[in-house]
Amino acid sequence: MRTTKTATDLTEGEISRIIEMAWEDRTPFEAIEAQFQVPEDNVIKIMRGNITARSFKRWRERVTGRKTKHNALRDKSVLRHQSSTHNKANR
Repeated sequence: MRTTKTATDLTEGEISRIIEMAWEDRTPFEAIEAQFQVPEDNVIKIMRGNITARSFKRWRERVTGRKTKHNALRDKSVLRHQSSTHNKANR
């Protein structure tokens, strides 16, 4: 059984990466949960507690209902959450 994590269970680096992934349009919440064991509701709490109120409001408007942020809403042909050209210099 997997345990879910909250902000108090995470390092500063993990919180930073979660915030970065949450801002990315094509990274679904399920990918964040798979990597960090942090469900969507806890990602929202992490975002609320670590970015400005204005940024949080803008982020929520941006991700609410966005198909790419939820695997269940995505096109079934999309099997990965990272662009094939992302970070190409390091491949």
